[in-house]
Amino acid sequence: MAGRADDLIDRRRLRRKLSFWRIAAIVLVAAIVVGAASYFWRGATGAAASHIARINIHGTITEDDELLKRLERVRESALVEGVVLHINSPGGTTAGGEALFEEIRKLAAEKPVVAQVGTLAASAGYMVASAADHIVARQSSIVGSIGVLIQYPDLTGLMENWGIGIDGVKSSPLKAEPSPFTPTTDEERAMIRALVMDSYDWFVGLVEDRRSMSRQEVLALADGSIFTGRQALESRLVDTLGGEDEAVAWLGTRGVDGDLSVVEWRPRNEGGWFSLGSQATIAGLIGLDRLADDLFAKAGLEPLFLDGLVSVWQPRASLKAD
Repeated sequence: MAGRADDLIDRRRLRRKLSFWRIAAIVLVAAIVVGAASYFWRGATGAAASHIARINIHGTITEDDELLKRLERVRESALVEGVVLHINSPGGTTAGGEALFEEIRKLAAEKPVVAQVGTLAASAGYMVASAADHIVARQSSIVGSIGVLIQYPDLTGLMENWGIGIDGVKSSPLKAEPSPFTPTTDEERAMIRALVMDSYDWFVGLVEDRRSMSRQEVLALADGSIFTGRQALESRLVDTLGGEDEAVAWLGTRGVDGDLSVVEWRPRNEGGWFSLGSQATIAGLIGLDRLADDLFAKAGLEPLFLDGLVSVWQPRASLKAD
């Protein structure tokens, strides 16, 4: 009898332990589900309440699908009351700047958008800033460089030194021109200049419209010159001097609560550890991708890897205060 009683007690203890672990497992699964749902609901921002979204537009501008989709998610989010675009860019491809400009204008049609310039907003960087309804720049920010260019290397001298020749057959004289392997002709230069000037005319018109300036006023500034934030304010290329506080203050004039938190919307990591599209690659983790970008930038080679028309300011040295 004593043995049976002990068995009953042991069974009850086992049942209690099993019940505890079942409940613990259910609670853990529920927490994981709630956490995952919360993450995707927040849009990878870490904010679950109304806030001001900050989007960083840094470095060379290209047609960045992830950034365009991020702007779209911000536009569709009911939690975002206003948007601060933090811009620090020397420019990039003209088509990349155009794509960002158009997406930002869609965003500004639904939420107030202010651009806050950091060190630099030049060429396509300024094009993107002009898409905002208000531009704030530091006194020593670099702004401007309104213009377009196409660059291509001339390797003919090098080829002659090495005794290398290039031959080919093409359907017409201007096909695949200009080429780094042959001297540029007057006809080729005229074709390229027409292409550049057409895009330049579009860029000038864009600034004319967004900054409420006459065409002559814009043309006087659109000779490729760069300006400090103070000079840009005087020329009406920016609206206010300051930083993020001034940007948020302007949003307050558009009905956005100035006490709301400013939350950065970061890129979503949509790939796995071994996905080619993942931002969490091994190279990224150990910094090799950033090292390569820095080397290209410091060597002045970055523009060579941009296809098409380029709207970019290419300084050999940054403006510094020692």
